[in-house]
Amino acid sequence: MTPFDPPVFDPTPFFDLVRGNLATELLAVGVIHLDVPGRLALGAKPSEEIRHELGLSPRSWVVLATALKAMNILRQDANNMVSLTSEGSEFLVGGEFDMKGYIGLIAESPGVLGLLERLKINAPAANRANEGDAFIFREGKSSAMDSGDSARRLTLALSGRARICGSQVAKVLVTEGCKRILDVGGGSGLYAVALLLADADLRVTVWDRPEVLRLAEEFCLKFGVSNRLELIAGDMFNDPVPMGHDGVLLSNILHDWDLPECLTLLKRLHEAVPRGTPLWIHDVYLNDSLDGPLALALYSAALFSLTEGRAYSAKEYRAMLKGCGYQDQPHIVPTAVHCGILSARTV
Repeated sequence: MTPFDPPVFDPTPFFDLVRGNLATELLAVGVIHLDVPGRLALGAKPSEEIRHELGLSPRSWVVLATALKAMNILRQDANNMVSLTSEGSEFLVGGEFDMKGYIGLIAESPGVLGLLERLKINAPAANRANEGDAFIFREGKSSAMDSGDSARRLTLALSGRARICGSQVAKVLVTEGCKRILDVGGGSGLYAVALLLADADLRVTVWDRPEVLRLAEEFCLKFGVSNRLELIAGDMFNDPVPMGHDGVLLSNILHDWDLPECLTLLKRLHEAVPRGTPLWIHDVYLNDSLDGPLALALYSAALFSLTEGRAYSAKEYRAMLKGCGYQDQPHIVPTAVHCGILSARTV
C-alpha cells in the first residue's frame, strides 16, 4: 500500500453504528413525547400545520419528520400532506397491537430527553468540559475549535473520515485543469493532501481556524506536501475569501449550518472567484423527498445535535446553488461512507 491508499474494507457500517442510538431516541421523542402518530390518527394534515402544533422550528421538524418517514411511520405526498403509514396506524395509535407502552419504557432515558430538548430549542447540545460549542463560530460565542486542546481533539476525531474518504475524493474529483484549489474549512487538511498526492502539478490552500490548522500542518509535513499546500487562518463568514484560486472545495462543511448560513457562504464564495470557477460539494445527500435513507436521517439528527445544521438533499443543495448564481451538474459521483460529490460552476 502507498501512504494514502483507501482502506481494504468498507467502514460504513461502523459509522452507522456510531449514530444508531439516535434511531431509538427519535422514535421515542416522535411517538411518545410529541405523539406525532396520535396527531394524525384521524387523517392527513399539512406538514406546516403539524410543525406548528408541535412548536418546532423548520430545521427541527425536518430532522424529526425525515427520520419518522425513513422508519415507515409517516408518509408525505406531493402536496406536503403528512399521514400515517399502515404500519404506523396499526402499532402506534392504540388498538389491539399498540406498541406505545413498549416504546415508552425508554422514553425517560437521558438521551431521549436530551434530544427532545434540543428539538424544542433548535440548538445543539452543550459541549463537554465547558470547551464551548464544538463546530459553531459566532461573535460573542466560545468555540472549542479556538482552544488548542479541544480543537486538536475534535479535528483528530473528524480526520478519521477524511482519511478514509480522501483518496476516493481525489480519484473521482475532476479538477478540469485547475492549478490552485481553495479547501474551505479544510480542517485536518487530509482532503487537500489526497488531492496533492494525486496531482503533482496542483496546489491547495486550506482555509480554517488557526488552532485547527496546527494539525493540518502536521499532516502536510507527514505526507510530504508542505511545499504545495498553503494554510490560511480565517473565519469563512467574516474574513476576506483568499484570492487566486480556480477551484473551490466544500467537503462536509455546509451540513454544519442552517440554510441562511449556507446561502451566505455560497454567495461569499461566488463573489470572490472568477466566472466559470468550479465548486465541489462533498457531502451526504438525503433523498429528494426527505424520507431517508434511515442511516442518513440518523446522521442528520447527529449533525443537528452537534451543529447548527443538518443533512440536506441534492434537491436542496441545487436550490441553494441556483439561488447563489451557480449552475450544477446533473449527477452526483459517489465517494465513500455515504458521501458523494456534487459539482457546480459559477455563472
